[in-house]
Amino acid sequence: MTTFILRRLVLSIPVLVGILIFTFSLNRLIPGDPCRALYGEKATDELCDAFAVRYGLDQPIPTQLGIYMLKVIQGDFGVSIRFGRTVSELLVERLPVTLELAAAALVFATLVGVPLGILSAYRHNSIMDIGGMVFANVGVSMPVFWLGLMLSFLFGVLLKDTPLALPPTGRLSAGANPIPFFEAWGIATEDSANGLMFFISRLNVVNAILTLNGQLLLDAIRHLILPAVAVGTIPLAIIARMTRSSVLEVLNQDYIRTARAKGLSEMKVVNIHAVRNALLPVVTIIGLSFGGLVSGAVLTETIFGFTGIGRTLFEGISARDYSLVQGVTVITAVAFVIINLTVDVLYGYLDPRIRLS
Repeated sequence: MTTFILRRLVLSIPVLVGILIFTFSLNRLIPGDPCRALYGEKATDELCDAFAVRYGLDQPIPTQLGIYMLKVIQGDFGVSIRFGRTVSELLVERLPVTLELAAAALVFATLVGVPLGILSAYRHNSIMDIGGMVFANVGVSMPVFWLGLMLSFLFGVLLKDTPLALPPTGRLSAGANPIPFFEAWGIATEDSANGLMFFISRLNVVNAILTLNGQLLLDAIRHLILPAVAVGTIPLAIIARMTRSSVLEVLNQDYIRTARAKGLSEMKVVNIHAVRNALLPVVTIIGLSFGGLVSGAVLTETIFGFTGIGRTLFEGISARDYSLVQGVTVITAVAFVIINLTVDVLYGYLDPRIRLS
């Protein structure tokens, strides 16, 4: 297993380098000038010439690429033109927002989609099956921006001042000022503002658990419900449909009939023999869905006022912020590599016939 993981990590290096080169080249091929995108009508030739020298844009593209790759190896993603801050600081500050939203959306999609798919397969061609698939088809057809706005209007306006009301925007209630866990524990250091501890503290749910703050935990979860449902509905529908088709295929296998002939209860036949063997393609879909969510839910973050990685990437592209776009792309690629590796490792656990050696 260790050899397999190390081999996959080594093989991912050329992939990441290729993505970095492709993104770097594509940024330079897109029409537009970072200086004029940033300053607009105030941009003059003299200003833009000084701007190019300041950010190294006056050098040949191969030289720029070489310098940038050397910086990336050292963990330096450069300085954002749009925000005037290092890209590393922006990633540490904003990536947890997207990770928390993606995790909440995936939990919602999995907890609802997998049981829905199993029930639809077990009750094949029944009213439950038809209703479940109609729900899945409707879910995959609804645009995220429309669903997000409708959820905000329903739970934030129509149901306001009722027990069912939910916050329509933001990550925490107005006035909430959570104490980072490392400060609560008295271990704050000079690196806390930009390091791993600050990254973890930006995950409001995790920070609330680590500080034993039940009120903050409840507030953070309530603010996550609507955006998680909005962005998780499409993955839910895909997971439900994939689970249904996979379980249906397994239920028609000979060993399922043998298990029933041996007198096993229907629950054991479905849960132990059918579902576990049907989970391989479902796990793949879940992994890919999480990777897609991490890459950034631009519309969802915009509607619900989340300043995450998707919204940041959009602003970087609009401003021709090369360093920011490249940094976000690299981090997203690393996330996909890690997710795919995790899915492959889970294969060996779910199906012992698969050997990862």
